[in-house]
Amino acid sequence: MKPREFDYLPAATVDEALAALAESGGEAKILAGGQSLVAMLNFRLVEVALLIDISRIAKLSYIRRLGRTDTEAIEIGAATTQAELQSWDGLAAQVPLLHAALPHIGHFQTRNRGTVCGSLAHADPSSELPLCLAVLGGEVVLRSARGERTLAADEFQTGMLMTARRDDEMVVAARYPLRRAGEGFAFHEVAPRRGDFAIVSVAAVVSENSIRLGVGGVADRPAVRRWDALADGDLDDALNEFAWQLGGSDDIHASARYRRGLVRRLGRRAVEEARAWRN
Repeated sequence: MKPREFDYLPAATVDEALAALAESGGEAKILAGGQSLVAMLNFRLVEVALLIDISRIAKLSYIRRLGRTDTEAIEIGAATTQAELQSWDGLAAQVPLLHAALPHIGHFQTRNRGTVCGSLAHADPSSELPLCLAVLGGEVVLRSARGERTLAADEFQTGMLMTARRDDEMVVAARYPLRRAGEGFAFHEVAPRRGDFAIVSVAAVVSENSIRLGVGGVADRPAVRRWDALADGDLDDALNEFAWQLGGSDDIHASARYRRGLVRRLGRRAVEEARAWRN
């Protein structure tokens, strides 16, 4: 199929993109990499009056380190591709969870076009980047002609393919906290084929006294649990309880029972690897 007719604006500046969004009355969409949006337009799952292309806005193509009093993070601009982040010097040392997750995202061809912020804005519950943002406690920066606001990961993604972004706002940046001393990380997923959307994905962050485990692909958005001072013998019970709380459903890819089993097995593997990593 082909998309319905729409107008196309290759925005030269952020202000031009925001002005067009404000004037569209909710009938515009932002295009950065287009790996999800273009397919949805072609299948007419999404219809727009105006497509605003921000991929050529140089000020939105960057990766920089932020130093703040509460936490340190890397900030990634909305035009930055997944491949650019994957090849960024220091990623493995500074945000190792992202370094582990990025190879699972599509294929190198799609990572060359797909953007980090585009994946967050699309908000697929099986996507790796929203899961990492949720587990690390990251942020999304939104901007409109009215001003700017910053939302925590759990505030931003509200459901399946749903976010707290308003019609006149665009995602301009994402912030992923840097590794803290003494933390270990691990990422695992099971997919029908390499590069496909995950049936279940897990991301673990382990410190001396706590475990944070995130799960994607089961609920309608990434789910995160934190356990403090959890004995190794109690981990299986905690994972079993988490798996049942997530619910899950049967579909053409897997049953709810199979998904619960993956949460238990992948969860334990990720926690054990993160513990070994920090040592």
